[in-house]
Amino acid sequence: QVQLEESGGGLVQAGGSLRLSCTVSRSGSIFSIVPMGWFRQAPGKQRELVATITDRGDAIYADSVKGRFTISRDNTKRTVYLQMNSLKPEDTAVYYCNYPGHWGQGTLVTVSS
Repeated sequence: QVQLEESGGGLVQAGGSLRLSCTVSRSGSIFSIVPMGWFRQAPGKQRELVATITDRGDAIYADSVKGRFTISRDNTKRTVYLQMNSLKPEDTAVYYCNYPGHWGQGTLVTVSS
């Protein structure tokens, strides 16, 4: 069964940076040909899309993170990254990695003002 392992969350001051990682195991060789995504869910809110990346590296971002976040992938490591810069308190949420049909356990990002 496919497993996703996320890391990189934590507490950071506004204006700071964090890098999230999500490594996919037991996906076989198809990791390199499927899209990956990062979503987030803030307390009391619905889960929302943050960014997605295709197998070719084309990325789409939520308007709220454009210019601040960068999604990337390393197919040799079966890992997708989310570089988050200029963090704001409103970025505080649990961040989830998505592989088609599967979710990671989530990693908490807390941005203090």
